[in-house]
Amino acid sequence: MKTLITINKCRIENECSIIVPELTWEMNAGEVWLVIGPNGGGKADFVNALSGNLKMTPNTEGLYSNIFKDSTDIVSLERAARLIQEERENDESEYVEGGVDIGRTGRVFIAEGIIGTIKKGAPLPPEAKALDNDPNVKLCGVQSILDRGLKYMSTGEIRRTLLARALISHKKLLILSDPFAGLDIESRTILLDFFNNIAQNAGKDENLPYIILGMERWHEIPDAITNVIEFKDKTVSFCGTRIDYEKILSERNTEKEANAQEEKASFAGELGNTLKETEILQNESSNDTLKSDINDPNSQSSEALIQMNNVNVGWGDHRVLVDLNWTLNKGDHWLVRGPNGSGKTTFLELITGDNKQVYCNDIHMFGIKRGSGETIWDIKKHLGIVSYRLHVEYRMVGNTSLKDVIVSGFRDSIGLYEAATDVETAAAKKWLKLGGFEGRETESFGSLSYGEQRAILILRSAVKCPKILILDEPCHGLDEQYREKILQLMELIAEGGTTTLLHVTHDPSEVLPCEKHILELHPNENPMYKIITK
Repeated sequence: MKTLITINKCRIENECSIIVPELTWEMNAGEVWLVIGPNGGGKADFVNALSGNLKMTPNTEGLYSNIFKDSTDIVSLERAARLIQEERENDESEYVEGGVDIGRTGRVFIAEGIIGTIKKGAPLPPEAKALDNDPNVKLCGVQSILDRGLKYMSTGEIRRTLLARALISHKKLLILSDPFAGLDIESRTILLDFFNNIAQNAGKDENLPYIILGMERWHEIPDAITNVIEFKDKTVSFCGTRIDYEKILSERNTEKEANAQEEKASFAGELGNTLKETEILQNESSNDTLKSDINDPNSQSSEALIQMNNVNVGWGDHRVLVDLNWTLNKGDHWLVRGPNGSGKTTFLELITGDNKQVYCNDIHMFGIKRGSGETIWDIKKHLGIVSYRLHVEYRMVGNTSLKDVIVSGFRDSIGLYEAATDVETAAAKKWLKLGGFEGRETESFGSLSYGEQRAILILRSAVKCPKILILDEPCHGLDEQYREKILQLMELIAEGGTTTLLHVTHDPSEVLPCEKHILELHPNENPMYKIITK
C-alpha cells in the first residue's frame, strides 16, 4: 500500500507558538479520511498545516513526509471569509467612475488558479473566456455567476467558486473543510455526489485529486469515508476506521441523551441568571451606558416592527427581490429560506442598513420610514445581528479581545474604540461564562477558530436583548456542542417575549419550534416569494 503522507512525532506551530505539541498520523492510498472534532480542539490547525498555512515540524526523532507538497488547496468557511476580506481591503470604489468597484469576478478568480494573477483592468485571457464550457465549472454550478464580483456572492456561491478554482488548478490534494454548511439541498446533493465519485476514484485516475474532508460534527458524512481522525484539546482523541468511530459515537450519544434534559434545564437557568444580572448591572450603572430604550414607555410600541411594501432590489440586469410585500410583527418569529443566491442575505441587509437600496424603497422600521432622517445607529440599537458580513468585518479587527467584542454589542460597533466601563466589563464576563469562554476574556478574536468566532458573535448579538435578533446561518462552523447550546439560547430568548427572531438556515434540524412563519424565496419565479404560516 502506497503511503501518501507520514506524520510521526511532529508538532504544529505558527510564527509565535506551538499549537499542537505532538502528532502521529499516516494516510495511505485507498483511504478516505475525515477530520473531525470540537471548535478550537485542533482540527482546523491540522488541515491548515496540511495545506501549508501552518508549519508542520518534526520533534526529536520525528518525521514529516508529504508527497503532495505545494499541490494542495483548501476550500473552507475560513478561506471564503479571508477571500472576501481581501476584496474589501482592495475595494477602490471611491476612485472609480460611478462609485462601484466590483473587484475580481468569479471568472477572473478561477482563471487565476490556472495562469496566476490577472492584472486589474487587463483584457480577459483566453483561459478566462473558455470557462463557460469547462466541465469543472458546470460541476460546481457557477456558470451563471462567473461575471459577478466575489463580494456580491452568497456564502454558498463563493465556496462553490473556490471549489471550481481548486479543481481547475489540478491540485493533487483537496481539503474540504465543513463544505456543506450553508448550502441548499441541491448544492449539498451535488457536492455529496462529487465527493463520493472523486474520493473513490482518486489514485485510479491521475486527473482526479485525493480528498480529505474536515467536519465540525457528524452530519451528512459521505459514504466514501473510510477513516477518521478526531481532535480534542489540541491532541488526537481518536484515529482509526469509520466503523470503530461510529461505535464510539453510539456510546457517547447514549450517555448524552441520558443527561440532555438536565443539561438543558441547567443552561436555561444560567441564561436566566445572566439576563437578570445584566439587567441589575444596567440599572446600577450611573450613566446608563448599557440601557437601551426597549422598555422605555416613550419608545415605539407598534406591533409592526418592519414593513416592506413592493420592494425591488437588484443591480444591472440582475433582479434579486421583486415586488416583495412583508411585515414583521412583534413576537412573530420568522424562518427565511430559499436556494443559494435567492436573495436571503440581500433581504436581511435591507433591514440592517448594509444595502443602500433600502432608501429607494418603501420600508418602515419601528414605525419610521427609512430615509426620513434617522441614522443607521437609530436602527441598529434595536437590532442584534449575526451574519457572514459581520463575521468578515470583525476578522478585519481580529486583535480585539473577547471581552471587547461582547461589549461592542452594547455599542453596535465593529471593535471597541473607547475603554469599556466596569459595568460593561462585568456584563461581558457573565456572557462569556454562559458561552463557555470563562477565563478567556483577554484572548483575541483573531486567535479563535472560525466556529469559536461564530459563537462569540452570537453572544455579542444577544447581550442587549434587542427588539429583533437577525441570525443569518448562525450555526456556520459550530461543532455539535456549540450548535445545541446556541439553538437553545435562541429558543429561550424567543420565549422571553422581548426579542423577535428572524432566522436564515438551510438545515431543517436548525429550525426552531417557535418559528411559525416562513418567508420562502423563489428566484426567477413570479411571484418570487411565498409566505407560509404553520
